[in-house]
Amino acid sequence: MTHEPSYVLLYKAGELEQRVNQCNELLNHCSVCPLECKVNRLAGEIGFCKSAALARVSSYGPHHGEEQPLSGWNGSGTIFFTHCNLRCQYCQNYDISQTNNGMEVSAQELANIMLKLQNMGCHNINFVSPTHIVPQILSALLIAVQAGLRLPLVYNSGGYDSVKTLQLLEGIFDIYMPDMKYADEQTARRYSKIPNYPHINQAAIREMYRQVGDLVIDEDGIAQRGLLVRHLVLPNNLAGSRQIFEFLAQEVSKNTYLNVMAQYHPAYYAHHYPELNRGITTTEYQNAIQIAQSVGLTRLDKYNSWSR
Repeated sequence: MTHEPSYVLLYKAGELEQRVNQCNELLNHCSVCPLECKVNRLAGEIGFCKSAALARVSSYGPHHGEEQPLSGWNGSGTIFFTHCNLRCQYCQNYDISQTNNGMEVSAQELANIMLKLQNMGCHNINFVSPTHIVPQILSALLIAVQAGLRLPLVYNSGGYDSVKTLQLLEGIFDIYMPDMKYADEQTARRYSKIPNYPHINQAAIREMYRQVGDLVIDEDGIAQRGLLVRHLVLPNNLAGSRQIFEFLAQEVSKNTYLNVMAQYHPAYYAHHYPELNRGITTTEYQNAIQIAQSVGLTRLDKYNSWSR
């Protein structure tokens, strides 16, 4: 990078520490995510996300299977957090999101992981499933930036994020990479067991875009800042791809970098739902691509999606 990330400027101005304190206050009567469990996680109480005061890390390391602008040649420095604020019945990573896999880490230990990934040459620090762990991430970031962290930060979420929490992240995260899973409220309730997903998801996407704009990629092909949206195509058009793509084109930006993902396969409890109990067809995937193109979206990461 040729310039310091904005979170470094916030740190130097004393603003980052204020954001840490504001986020930690959310844990007392938890309202970190839209579910607003209201439990006292700092006192050890467990929220819907199955998390308390400490972050739990499932794994970390350079990831070469992310979108090319993130992975580059040295990999994206991914940190996979255990647990999730969703209950997707077909979760492709259920062993991470729905179990107690991994180790609890202190702020210092999480900061050390970030610095280790930077020292390994990763292009960014990619927080996977950060929604329920935002205060813990910021506490660790405050330590890491003092020790020399300078990489772009990626917020890689399921898209069920609180606008109130996201507003506390302005100027901290360089790249937002949310899912847009569903266009229909009842579908989201059935398959992810959470309320009001489309409304909350769309509000979050708007806020993310307001903060960082369209994805900016440097001369080496590496993402530096902006919004990257992921959409997993589900069998039988259960995700509502057309409505999601129309929202992005009409209410966000036709220049949105969109990864139309093709790797759905029946996992976790998908066998309980006959309509989900198969992979998608080539025709279903190609139809989704054609819809995205027809509504005017031009930055489609389709090859990378189909090949994974």
